[in-house]
Amino acid sequence: MRETFREVDVLLAPTTPFPAPRIGQETITVAGDHVPTRPMLGLYTQPLSFIGLPVISVPVAGAGPLPLGVQLVAAPWNEAALFRIAAVLERAGVAAAHIAG
Repeated sequence: MRETFREVDVLLAPTTPFPAPRIGQETITVAGDHVPTRPMLGLYTQPLSFIGLPVISVPVAGAGPLPLGVQLVAAPWNEAALFRIAAVLERAGVAAAHIAG
């Protein structure tokens, strides 16, 4: 990862392989297979967290009825870059949280 962050400041990756599951949903369909929901939730986030990289998940605007997010990943101790890019995505209308009414 050190080599990667010599070339880029922040990586953009999916947060989960599917939109947020409903509360209590025990299985989810991924690529046509029914799999347990809980282990799949951290599939893309756990490896990055495990190696200690700072990560922020931002909600994708207009993704659908359930939240969908992307994660921004930075080099160690570069959390400020994540907040700057998340703010840019929000100002551009790419990232936005649904506000319940």
